[in-house]
Amino acid sequence: MAAGSPTVLRSTPGALSSRLLEERPANLPGQLFVHGGRQPSRFCAVLFEPQGPRLLQLETPACVQRLVGSGQPIWLRVMGLSDGDRIRAMLEPLEVPPVLLPPTLEVPQRPRVDCLGDALLVVLHRLGFARDPLHLLSAQVGFLLLPHRLITFEEAPSGEAFPQLTEWLAQQRGCGDDHDLDDILHYLVDEVLDALFPMLEHISNRLDDLEEAVLRDPRPGQLSRAFSHRSNLRTIRSQVWPLRHQIRVLLRQRQQLLGPEALSGFQDMGELVELLFDSTELLRHQCDAITQAYAASVGNRMNQVMKTLAILTSIFAPLTFIAGIYGMNFEHMPELRWRYGYALVVLIMLIVALLQAWLLARRGWFEDWTTPR
Repeated sequence: MAAGSPTVLRSTPGALSSRLLEERPANLPGQLFVHGGRQPSRFCAVLFEPQGPRLLQLETPACVQRLVGSGQPIWLRVMGLSDGDRIRAMLEPLEVPPVLLPPTLEVPQRPRVDCLGDALLVVLHRLGFARDPLHLLSAQVGFLLLPHRLITFEEAPSGEAFPQLTEWLAQQRGCGDDHDLDDILHYLVDEVLDALFPMLEHISNRLDDLEEAVLRDPRPGQLSRAFSHRSNLRTIRSQVWPLRHQIRVLLRQRQQLLGPEALSGFQDMGELVELLFDSTELLRHQCDAITQAYAASVGNRMNQVMKTLAILTSIFAPLTFIAGIYGMNFEHMPELRWRYGYALVVLIMLIVALLQAWLLARRGWFEDWTTPR
């Protein structure tokens, strides 16, 4: 297909509809807080020239039109989604079908990988930790692959768009082609997904520490932290779950825009998604185990308290009985006139208490079951 020819889409009904989430997967990143939830739009492009990739800053649609006129593959990077009209104007020279824009510009979208004729649409959320690791941050990232075109939409970029890949491309020499674009797409999606593994490892370490603390000294705050980690894992799982089926469908469709290396990369990505999903499920089960351990530890402590009360009750019950008898002030009680009656009764009560304590100790009642082993 020629560089200037319009893109033909063969889509099923509803495939291009915007799939908004009921709420954002996590909290707003700091960049969006500064700008009231919508970061200003900036544009730049990587032009794959014969001598090598070149990074260009774009200000007007005329700049994009000149890039299109070069006939070279283009990677256009949209950073910030606040100005939808300006974004549409900048994309008009690229002849991007308008039906493809709502899933990339409307926030927050459900994660998706849709193969639509001569277009490939990917929407993900870049997740990260806030200053407090119990809170997650999310920013939407969209990818649109067309013939000779790769367009990325970042809701909240921090500085340069995809700095590692940009730095690597700046060192490359030689002419690029369309297969470079599909490889870049695979790399970018893989980068977003790979960032989840350090997060899961961090959550795993905190859960291990939390589980040990729950077994040694259970506190109500520990249960609250376990619930927070479980909520974060549910958020990560919700971002990974839809990709399992969609990547398989993409591989079965044999999208013409994807070369052999990109197809192989997406196969590896499918395995990566499965690994992420399984890891998330294991950590969610660990959260359940921590909750059960907390309940068992608290129950064990409660049993120890009840056992202590039972020991005191069993020791003082006969003493109370003896004191109650000799506390009666009947006139004809021979013990009332005993010279050593008080000392004798106290001695009897002491012997009874020691005898009961010895019997309970032999049965192991004084052992503290809540002591850390």
